[in-house]
Amino acid sequence: MVQRDFLLDVDTQRTLGLDDGAPQVPEEPVRAKLASTVMLLRDDNGPLEVFMMRRVAQMEFAASMHVFPGGGTDPRDAEDELPWAGPEVGEWAELLQTDEAAARMLVAAAVREIFEETGVLLASPAGAEAEPANLDAEDARELRRRLVAKEIGFGQVLLERHLVLRSDLLRYRSHWITPTIEPRRYDTRFFVAAVPVGQDPDGDNTESDLSEWARPQQVLDAAEAGDVLLLPPTIVSLEQLVGVETVSAALEQQLPITPIMPEFVVSDAGPAMRARLP
Repeated sequence: MVQRDFLLDVDTQRTLGLDDGAPQVPEEPVRAKLASTVMLLRDDNGPLEVFMMRRVAQMEFAASMHVFPGGGTDPRDAEDELPWAGPEVGEWAELLQTDEAAARMLVAAAVREIFEETGVLLASPAGAEAEPANLDAEDARELRRRLVAKEIGFGQVLLERHLVLRSDLLRYRSHWITPTIEPRRYDTRFFVAAVPVGQDPDGDNTESDLSEWARPQQVLDAAEAGDVLLLPPTIVSLEQLVGVETVSAALEQQLPITPIMPEFVVSDAGPAMRARLP
């Protein structure tokens, strides 16, 4: 394990109530909600690129941060009738070190969230798992809207369009838990996936005001220059992709995974989140 401090920018310090030098520590930490995040990758225009979005400044969590698509689980994501292809739920539960209901929610949330936020759908026609899903653009927009509004569940979307979720298109990368001093907390599994042939993420959602393809090192350089804001999990995830030239190489990476929950410290360099990385 390697100890590392991530210095907090001024806005984050203000959010945590650090104006007087001490965080507002809750008597009882907020329970962390299960969540999934997906790094969408492509390499068709040269070196490896990752799809990123900037969250709007009004968001209660990670405002103005550059992030990967993702979000919290929905209980309906755990429905047994969810059409599923790829490794079985039990295999995912073992890999994610959780029970089967949580594993089903985490994998389904990963696929649902990137569809809601980017329009990319990791699914295939039932009985033709080698083919990517091909929804009409207008139909896809309406489905995304209804999912965000929670008018329908993701399983219903797949069943009505005769599609199956492709869990085999995801690769598990890391497990991060929001620090206990945060007012909103998430227990997040990070995944990576290639953008299916014929699909292109658009970032058309209410939670972000900018979306773009970028090379990992470019984003890290921009963060170092103060031009973008990144959370510690995003920094580490991007660093792990630096030097990886192709999507296939990224999918084949074998990374040590252990739950990481940073803690607030006042380091010699200032307020920071300290994490022990595998």
